[in-house]
This record gives sequence, C-alpha cells and structure tokens, in this order.
Amino acid sequence: MSRQPISTNAAPAAIGPYSQAVRSGDTVYLSGQIALDPATGLIVEGDVAAQARRAFTNLKAVCAAAGGSLDDVVRVGLFLVDMDHFAAVNAVMGEYFEAPYPARSTVQVSALPRGGLFEVDAVMVLR
Repeated sequence: MSRQPISTNAAPAAIGPYSQAVRSGDTVYLSGQIALDPATGLIVEGDVAAQARRAFTNLKAVCAAAGGSLDDVVRVGLFLVDMDHFAAVNAVMGEYFEAPYPARSTVQVSALPRGGLFEVDAVMVLR
C-alpha cells in the first residue's frame, strides 16, 4: 500500500526526518505534536495547559490537512515530562474531544524536544 505524506503550514514543520502525518489507505498516522507555534517555531509560553492547547491545536490542523478532524481520531498517545500534569492535560483534552473518546495511552518521559512539557500523537481513520 502506498504512503501519502501530509503537511500543512497551519502546524509546525517537522524538526527532523519525518512527515507531519502519513496516510496509508483510510488510516492517517499523525506524528507527535509539541507546543510549537507554527508562526515562530518556538514553544509557546505558559504552563502545561497552555502547551497542551497548542499541541492539540497543531494536531487538529494536521487532521484537517489530511481531510479529517479530531472526530476521526481513534487513538492518541500522550507524553508528559511530569505525571503531576495528568489532570491538567486531561482537562485540556476534554476541550478538544467529545464522546466517544479515542483510545489513549499516557506515559511519562524524561524529556521532550525543545524543552516541551507535553506531546501528543494520534491515529485517525477516515470514513
């Protein structure tokens, strides 16, 4: 099956040798999004909630570029540098997703690119 790269200027450009997303058939694999402002390439200022909002907004933009929306996301992976931020990120995720919610994993990591506090990746299935 072929791979179709997805990209948009509404989300930060990849900071390495990867695509913002790749579509294969009806499935879109979305690369991790951190709190980079696509206009400046810098991490947004603020707490983990502010960073999570920017990361989810970036994810939403890549979903749209692929022809879908957050409603089409079937799985998300959350990466936190501090598990004490779990409740704050949960609250922000609730601002972006509605029931039925996607499947999810949440892991604590030792560090994220550019000193970020939060990262999200996802899998989307287009109908």
